[in-house]
Amino acid sequence: MGSHRRLAPSGFDRGAAAALCVMSAAAAALGAAPADAAPHGGTRAEVDRLYQQAEKATEAYDKAGERAHTLRRQINDAQDRIARQQQRVNTMREQLGSVAGAQYRSGGIDPTVALLFSDDPADYLDKASTLDRIGAQQAGQLKELRSALRDLSQERAEAAGKLAELEKSRKDVSTHKRAVEKKLARARQLINSMPAAERAAYERTSRAGTRDLPDLAGVVAPDARAAAAVAAARSALGRPYVWGANGPSGFDCSGLMQWSYAHAGIHLPRTSQEQRHAGRRVPLSQAQPGDLVVYRSDASHVGMYVGHGQVIHAPYPGAAVRYDPVGMMPISSVTRP
Repeated sequence: MGSHRRLAPSGFDRGAAAALCVMSAAAAALGAAPADAAPHGGTRAEVDRLYQQAEKATEAYDKAGERAHTLRRQINDAQDRIARQQQRVNTMREQLGSVAGAQYRSGGIDPTVALLFSDDPADYLDKASTLDRIGAQQAGQLKELRSALRDLSQERAEAAGKLAELEKSRKDVSTHKRAVEKKLARARQLINSMPAAERAAYERTSRAGTRDLPDLAGVVAPDARAAAAVAAARSALGRPYVWGANGPSGFDCSGLMQWSYAHAGIHLPRTSQEQRHAGRRVPLSQAQPGDLVVYRSDASHVGMYVGHGQVIHAPYPGAAVRYDPVGMMPISSVTRP
C-alpha cells in the first residue's frame, strides 16, 4: 500500500470525506501502488489481485474451519448423550428381568412382548388379553424402553449426520487451503521476478505503517469495551500477517478483529463476512474508534477504525499489522460491535 500521511484531526469533516473518496477511487486491490513501483505496475497489480483472491480463499478457509470446530463440539456432546442413553437402556433391560431382559440381550424378543411394539392400535387392543401374563409394572417398563430406544436411535442418526457434515467441512478446509497456497506461491514468484530495486521498494511498502505512526492525540474510544479492543489491536502492530491465524503471534484480517475484541470480552464471528453483521451499521461519517470497517463488495477484508481517518489491520502476506488510511480500498460497510 502507499506511504501514509497524517490526516487532519477533524477526521470526517467535509474535506476529509472528499479525500477519502479520492483515495478509494485510486486504490488498487490491496492499496495504491507506490510511485517507485511504476515500471512494473502490471506485475504489482497481478500480485495484488492474487493476494485479494488468496484473502477471499482464506476467509472461506476460516469459515470451514470454524464450522468443523463447532461440529466436533456438537458430536462430542452427542456422544456423551448417546452413552448416557445407552446406559439408561441397559439398566431398563436389566430391570425387565425374565420377561424381556434375556430376549433383548440375545437379540430376540418374545412374541408376547412384541405385542407392545405393534404399530396397529386395533391389533394391539384385539390381542390385549394376552398381556395378562405381563404385570402392569413390566408393561410400563417395556413402553418406557421402547421410547428410550427410539430416542437413542434418533440421537445416533443425528450424530451420523453431523459426522458426515464434519467430513465435508474437513474437505472444504483442505480445498481452500490449497487455493490459498497456490495463490500465495504465484504471488511470491511474481515478486521474486521483479527487478531488485522494485522488489526492495515493494517490500519497504509492505513494512510501512508501523514506523510512520499517525497522530492519534486526543482520540478517545466511546466506551470501555471499544477502548480495550483498540488497545489490543495497537498491541499487535508489527506482528505478521499469517493466513488462517487469529493470534497472538500472527493474524489474518478477521483474526485480528476477533482477537482484539476478545480482549474486550466480546466474541466476534471468525470471518469478515460474518463480522460485518456482528453489530449495528453506522455511516462512515460517524465512525468511532473500535468500529469495524469492512472492505470490498464481497466483504473479504476488515480493519478497525482508530480515529483521525486511520485503521489498524492485517494487510496481506509479507506485511505486518499496521496503520493505513481508512479509504485505502472501497468500503462496503462500517459496523459497531
